[in-house]
Amino acid sequence: MDNEKKVDTHRQSTKENSPRQIVIQQRTIFIFLFINLLLLVVLGLPYLQNWFDIPFNLPFSLPSTETTTPIPEKRTATQASTPTLHQTVTASATAISSDDRISKLEGAIILSLQEGLDVHLFALQPLDRGDGNFLPLTRLTSGHWQDIAPALHPNKNQLAFSTNRDGYWDLYLMELREGSTIQLTHTNEFESSPTWSPDGIWLAYEGFVDGNLEIFILPVDGSQDPIRLTNNIGADYQPAWSPAGRQIAFVSTRGGSSQIWLADLDNTMEDRFSQVSNIPDAAASHPAWSPDGRYLTWGAVTSDGYHNIYVWDSENPEVKPRISGSGDWAVWSPDGKSILVVIETPTENFLTAYGLDENLSIVLPPWKIQAPVSGLIWADIETIGSLMEQDYTSPTPLWDTKVNLDDSGIEGRWNLIELEDVTAPYPKLHDRVDESFQTLRSTLSNMVGWDLLADLENAYIPLSAALSPGTKEEWHYTGRAFSFNTLPINAGWMVVVREDFGQRTYWRIYLRARFQDGTQGKPLYEFPWDFNSRYSGRPLPYDQGGDQVSAVPGGYWVDMTHIAMIYGWERLPALSNWQSSYPSARFNEFVFTEGLNWISAMLEVYPREVLLTLTPAPTSTASNTPSSWWLKPPVPIQTATPIPTSTRTSTSLPPPSSLPDQTKTISPEAGLSVTETTTSMP
Repeated sequence: MDNEKKVDTHRQSTKENSPRQIVIQQRTIFIFLFINLLLLVVLGLPYLQNWFDIPFNLPFSLPSTETTTPIPEKRTATQASTPTLHQTVTASATAISSDDRISKLEGAIILSLQEGLDVHLFALQPLDRGDGNFLPLTRLTSGHWQDIAPALHPNKNQLAFSTNRDGYWDLYLMELREGSTIQLTHTNEFESSPTWSPDGIWLAYEGFVDGNLEIFILPVDGSQDPIRLTNNIGADYQPAWSPAGRQIAFVSTRGGSSQIWLADLDNTMEDRFSQVSNIPDAAASHPAWSPDGRYLTWGAVTSDGYHNIYVWDSENPEVKPRISGSGDWAVWSPDGKSILVVIETPTENFLTAYGLDENLSIVLPPWKIQAPVSGLIWADIETIGSLMEQDYTSPTPLWDTKVNLDDSGIEGRWNLIELEDVTAPYPKLHDRVDESFQTLRSTLSNMVGWDLLADLENAYIPLSAALSPGTKEEWHYTGRAFSFNTLPINAGWMVVVREDFGQRTYWRIYLRARFQDGTQGKPLYEFPWDFNSRYSGRPLPYDQGGDQVSAVPGGYWVDMTHIAMIYGWERLPALSNWQSSYPSARFNEFVFTEGLNWISAMLEVYPREVLLTLTPAPTSTASNTPSSWWLKPPVPIQTATPIPTSTRTSTSLPPPSSLPDQTKTISPEAGLSVTETTTSMP
């Protein structure tokens, strides 16, 4: 017994004196290593940037830490009645910081820009040439018409472009030194996108004949009638003549999607046309040749929202075109070493240029232009004569904002103005935007030939009116939004085109012109979206909320989305559940924000207390609280649950007067069934 006690005492002392073992789980080690690696990256990023001279630029801007929203003050009549144009092209003559990695642009940029309701040609040279002078945004054309799609003659002295200054879309020729113009075509059909042959004798262009877009070739001297190059059921447009002179690149929908094709002018057989691009679920546009004629570039928007610029090597046609950057329109520099692109966003536009080296070095930092681009040239132009002496002037404002200063409004908040001759559940809009809406309505009806905005699905909506489930921050509550009636889609007078920007989906609305004689609108290039195809029984359209139509509709159309943006009305992105909920697409809703966020806009018409919401009180029932998996103890902690008390629950049915007494089914759209239930008040 004594020996056994001695052995036990020895074991106990040995156990107490031995070092304790710490058991660490493998997942804990991984978490610890990940946290340390993350700290090393964050703390060492500035040192890596300075050491390797690598620009780490975030693809987004960080929000400000200030979140306070001041209560808006009601403006006086003098302040509110000042005319405001929300689509004004502005030019900046500020020198860009001189950086060795940023080379200076040679020549000049000629572009077609929106100016109020008109479109004009301008010249631009944003960077210093070395003498300290800048060529600002300078006007080349003016007038109450639209000048689009400029093309520079090989001799750099003439400019071909398309315009509707005589009432129809024809081709014109401008002498850059003198500023004089002559008309090249005299037809009632739409003609645009001219491109010069290398010898400057011929022009290839797109023409709208027999309800379709085709490619034509015209001698500039008018010695013979135009030659029809294409004749296909698909649309063929936006030609680009190669510097070698024997090929013409163009966009065609003959394969079911917008792709780049080539026309071999030396081949008169049926196989003279060959497809260059074959990008699945993408829409290509605006092909352009490099000055040496070897490379061909174009822009394409993929189904996942990427706007890419592709470059194809004609000397290695079997090699797949490569992505050279981001953008929506591309033209080559005079030396062929850089590409100038247009970056389009849902509300803004930028010009930028980058080299074609491995690092895609920036040649021109993003330069904001507050107007859409309808044509782009980058050429080695030394002088454009007396036209350069004309200064740029802002266009005349399109509407006047007038404030109703009667006694019906509450101090510090804005009034809601009744809309005349407009049908809507609540035909009212904010006092700051009603004049813009009425002017937009009048302009749009004149351009289209019929009045869409006379019947609205919604305008202002009071807080007492409930909207669709899942709707957040609805702008109709602010009086700064309207939704037009979508019934013209079923009649073929309206089409909706899907436009993706990254993960966000937007929509562009086109209205069919009443007069299809060429005096209203332009032909359509895009494939519209068919929401009703989700009810076709096919799985794919059902899952993706519809599908594109199989062919581009013919006829002349007016871009309503573009006209609305000129008057300050912006489109909204679709909600995340739009593919399963038709109202969540929001393609028919436009908002006039004036730079305000939703809360600030709400405070213009409601007191701050309206935005406060009740916080739900927690229940008194105790329950097991789940812990994070890495902190979860091996044995769960038992939490006592109070004994429930007996509660008398009434099992009587509600009175018959509160049950639905009338149900009817209406079909506002083809294939879309909506069930409306009316409930009697008790």
